[in-house]
Amino acid sequence: MRDGFPDFRLGTVLATSFTGTLSERHGNAVERIPTPQRLVDWLTVSGLAVDSCTTAQLDLARELRESIHAAATAAAVQDALPASAVRVINDCSVHGRAAAVLTPEGQRRWQLGSASSVEDALSVIASDAVSIIAGERDGRLALCASPTCQAAFFDTSQSRTRKWCDMNTCGNRQKKARFIASRSSGGRAGS
Repeated sequence: MRDGFPDFRLGTVLATSFTGTLSERHGNAVERIPTPQRLVDWLTVSGLAVDSCTTAQLDLARELRESIHAAATAAAVQDALPASAVRVINDCSVHGRAAAVLTPEGQRRWQLGSASSVEDALSVIASDAVSIIAGERDGRLALCASPTCQAAFFDTSQSRTRKWCDMNTCGNRQKKARFIASRSSGGRAGS
């Protein structure tokens, strides 16, 4: 934890990493972007640096985050996409000014202009959400098997059978709980 805030949980897929700024949704929720400055920090470490953020922009970012989560969750369980979530994602996607650029390593990177705003960065995140929810990328949307988390994540593993949004947090916590439960039941059985 830096400066009293929970650490960011960064993944390789921008849209689902963004939804991870609220974790443990079905337990004791952890808000990782509680202030406008923390959103600026997250955008910076995600390659979408902006100079500032207002409270209204933070509210818009959270609305987009929850819309992506709702749509990705629906897609993961093959339900109809919520119309309100689709509307927010589309609205954010079309209202930004960002350009896809090619790096010397042959990777796509988003470039914001020098006068870019939070809305421009949110446009990139929304565009990424569109590509994964629409099935345009190699992988599958899945939900974390942790009963307190159930975050949507984009599984790009070879077998497409990943169970946890993050092995270092949810996966280890579940493995530890199973180990403790097995030791407890094993101890009682031998008494």
